[in-house]
Amino acid sequence: MAGSHGGSPKSWLAVIVILLGFTVGGVALCLGPNWMLFWVGAGIVAVGGVIALVVDIFSDVIVDAPRVPMDHTS
Repeated sequence: MAGSHGGSPKSWLAVIVILLGFTVGGVALCLGPNWMLFWVGAGIVAVGGVIALVVDIFSDVIVDAPRVPMDHTS
């Protein structure tokens, strides 16, 4: 995956779990708010955070070649 910022599947798993937790919590706030469902969403976010720490998501960066700034002097 050279030349992109894609990340590995294990990092995407953590991102998807965290996004799912935010979605559950957001829907819970729109439904009343439903505080029990909100805290379930917060728990899912916390589990996603643990997954992110376990897979060391911050060291999983794929950097492409350095970019050359364009010359705007015309």
